[in-house]
Formats: sequence, structure tokens, C-alpha cells
Amino acid sequence: MDTIRAGKGAFMISAAAAALTLAAGPAALAADPAPGSSAGGKAGSAAPAGYRVTTELPERISVQTATGATTLTAKVTNKGGKDTGAIRLTVAGFQGLTVKNVAGCTKVPEGQLPASANSAYSCAISSLASGKSRTFDVTAHFDLKKQGQICLPVTLGNSDTVLWQQGPVNFGTRHPVSDAPDTPLMLNTANVPAGSATSTPAPSESGSAAPGERLPQTGAPSVLPLAGAAAALLVLGGTGVWITTRRQSRR
Repeated sequence: MDTIRAGKGAFMISAAAAALTLAAGPAALAADPAPGSSAGGKAGSAAPAGYRVTTELPERISVQTATGATTLTAKVTNKGGKDTGAIRLTVAGFQGLTVKNVAGCTKVPEGQLPASANSAYSCAISSLASGKSRTFDVTAHFDLKKQGQICLPVTLGNSDTVLWQQGPVNFGTRHPVSDAPDTPLMLNTANVPAGSATSTPAPSESGSAAPGERLPQTGAPSVLPLAGAAAALLVLGGTGVWITTRRQSRR
């Protein structure tokens, strides 16, 4: 009898533990890092055959409403069948998003920033094996009164060859709350400042994105052949944004 009671007690404890685990599941999942997304990314048209390099940004980030401070990760993955050799990732901020630091990377001087960028960091990667990834911790400031974009181009070594470019892609929210301690922002969503007249915009019927709507994916459809090395240059066009590299002029 005592054995049966002990068995029943053990069963009840196990069942209770399982119930607690299930109940804690959603909370545990919510605490996990936000999943990554390559939204707004496209392979460079001049990328050599066999190269399949992509980047990812978190699908959501959290910004301190009072200070604008935020952190995120920039991930580079080699999906090709061979090692990449030397490649370079640039992390650039635009408008309301300013990149303050990227761990292990070098700040791009103001005079060599990509066009329209307010900040950028250059990350040299000696090589990335097939199927492997490299993650960089990014510290940034987001002005919640503005829209803000980030751009992740990957070039082959110090050459002009763009293997991949993600963005410039938006982070933002359509439903800002000015008195919340933190403001969650979604990738590929244009930011709508709290209290603005377009805080809850109606969907656009023209096919273009109204303020706060999800934007169409952008990328690097072509690479402009510029002489030069080691500083990113964005060329704004009517249909998109192209990124290439530029060498310092010989004197």
C-alpha cells in the first residue's frame, strides 16, 4: 500500500512539474532573443559564382523611450558551398538610427561615411566557412521622433564587389506609446512618432507604402564601378539604393 501511495505521489509531482513547464512555456519563449530576418536583403549582381552570403537583423528591437538607447545583433551567414575568404560587413545608420558601436569593428570616419548615413562601422572577417555564421553586437541610438533605417552590405575583402546588401531597411512602430518605458520596434516597418497625425494610417491603395506600413524589400540590384577602396559609398537612385566601395584617391 505504501508503495502504491508513493507511486501515486511521484506521479502527481511529475504531472505538476509538467503543468508548470507548459505554463511557463510562452514566458520562456518571450524571453528568447528575437528571431532574425533578412527582410530588405538582396544578393549583389556582381557576386562571383558560388558565393551565397546573407545577413540577418532581429525582427524586433526594444528602445528605451526616455534615452533612445537600444541594442541589436547583425548576423552574417555563409550559405555557399565553400569558404568565403576575406569579406567585410558594414553596419550603417540613417536618419533617426545612429550606430554608436559594433563590437570588434572599426568606426568609419565621418568623411568616408556612405551617402546620407549618419554613422557606420566596418567589420573585417578573415573567412567564414560554409554553413557558418558570425554575429556582431550593435549599440545604437534611435530618435523615436524620426524614422530610422539600418543597412548591412557585405563586400568581398576590400574590393568593390558586393556579395549582399540588406537595406537600408526601417525599424519602427505604427502604434507608439509615449509614456511607456520601452518602445518595441519592428523590422521593415516605418516609424510613426507618438502623437503624430499619422499614428494609425490607413493602408495605401496605390501599392506604395503609407507612413507606418511595411515597406517593399530593397537591396543592391547593381554595383557601380568606382575606382577606390575601403569606404562605403551609397548612391541614391530613383528605384533603390546601391552600395559599393571607394578607394582613397591616389595623390
